[in-house]
Amino acid sequence: MSTWQNALVAQLHTVFGSDAKVVEALGEVTLTVAAVDYLTICKTLHDHPVFKFDMMIDLAGMDYSEYADGAWDDVWSGARFAVVLHLLSIENNQRLRLRVFAEDEQFPVLASVVPVWSAADWYEREAFDMYGLVFEGHNDLRRILTDYGFIGHPLRKDFPVSGYVEMRYDPDQGRVIYQPVTIDPRENTPRIVREKGYGGAH
Repeated sequence: MSTWQNALVAQLHTVFGSDAKVVEALGEVTLTVAAVDYLTICKTLHDHPVFKFDMMIDLAGMDYSEYADGAWDDVWSGARFAVVLHLLSIENNQRLRLRVFAEDEQFPVLASVVPVWSAADWYEREAFDMYGLVFEGHNDLRRILTDYGFIGHPLRKDFPVSGYVEMRYDPDQGRVIYQPVTIDPRENTPRIVREKGYGGAH
């Protein structure tokens, strides 16, 4: 671990104490926090003079179902949905990965961090659209990549590859309609073509 990473890990332990879990791996420092502390810790990371993480580079939803075949040994082992943020402190030239798990798998809700980093606006909409994560306090949480008639959240691991509905133009009705998927599930097997006599075969 480099000098700045050592200093950052020590500062995170000093400021947050037992409220946060800090891990350093692969040259990155990751801070994992509980959902109930998420917004408060984000404000601290942004405003505290020791951190000054004034730039949110990325925010992504995660689906950890079947992660590591259940062999994941962690406090949050078994939790399914999470949000991961990548933060940058320009003044300190430090980076931090922040992760928070939603407590309820059936209706995953986390606080919106748009009041802290306005750049989170469309990223949270994307996480909502793709994973169904609800961001409490977001003032315009609607789909951003799929259309408004789309059913489900396509990056969830239990989402069927063919989806639930398909869209087509109906000439009788003179408009685009939605209907249940008509594609039959199939398995594509690669066809092997060899020259006659290849490998001594006749």
